[in-house]
Amino acid sequence: MKRILITGALGQIGSELTMRLREIYGTDNVIATDIKKNQSEAAISGPFEVLDVTDGKRMVEVAKKYQVDTVMHLAALLSATAEEKPVFAWNLNMGGLLNALETAREVNAQFFTPSSIGAFGPTTPKDGTPQDTIMRPTTMYGVNKVAGELLADYYYQKFGVDTRGLRFPGLISYVALPGGGTTDYAVEIYYEAVKNRRYTSYIDKGTYMDMMYMPDALHAIIDLMEADSVKLIHRNSFNVSAMSVDPEAIAASITKYIPGFKLSYQVDPIRQKIAESWPNSLDSTAAIQEWGFKYEYDLDKMTQDMLTKLTEKYQLKISG
Repeated sequence: MKRILITGALGQIGSELTMRLREIYGTDNVIATDIKKNQSEAAISGPFEVLDVTDGKRMVEVAKKYQVDTVMHLAALLSATAEEKPVFAWNLNMGGLLNALETAREVNAQFFTPSSIGAFGPTTPKDGTPQDTIMRPTTMYGVNKVAGELLADYYYQKFGVDTRGLRFPGLISYVALPGGGTTDYAVEIYYEAVKNRRYTSYIDKGTYMDMMYMPDALHAIIDLMEADSVKLIHRNSFNVSAMSVDPEAIAASITKYIPGFKLSYQVDPIRQKIAESWPNSLDSTAAIQEWGFKYEYDLDKMTQDMLTKLTEKYQLKISG
């Protein structure tokens, strides 16, 4: 990777990945794009272009303008929002992905896009979910992710595009606010713990899902993209995870640092149904064997860092 185009650069992953890549590859070599510009660090610290990913012609123009050799396609509608707007989700998620793949083919660029645990469904083995297994999702988001994995495989096999991807679990971050995903409770709970010392979860007790702290997710993306192509067997759908947790586990971890924290429940039936269709835990063996996947943060280490960073964040806001 030398010159990188990122779509959805102001989203949860993109806002942090953009800054990390600029640190590694140089500010001018990472071109952030999103459907509109804001005043975030990712938008103003380096090259930025307004880009609607459903406009394939414009995407190719931007890629050629900056002579990119890598396309990282992050723009997508997430699981819960996609269920509310399934046709829009299909058009954005699949149309945008196809345009990004065509752009990579046009400029001969390496390509990355994330998949998700949402690609699995209720008939998938729930514990230690294998790399290769039954994938029959029951959500539009999941259908998009399975189709996306297959489409990326197709572009590699048919056109020789160096496509790569990860099946991410829920991602937890103190930088960007949640964006409409089913696992967002695991982000919100930390924000509410710092601000209000209590949280009402829309996911029911005992509902396990895989999670990962954002710094580990960023390392995984970069490590995969820098990996030797010859060693990659699965390419576009590596299971990766750092922990399998339910709401009570996160709450118990928080109470080690905020003793008075209280967790209650008001279950959202739509997101609960989605969560129950996903695995409890993933098997990351293929990622470990093929490109050396590893993670640094377990639940308690992540909790300590999240609470520290969020406390600093809100103190800054108050003092400002």
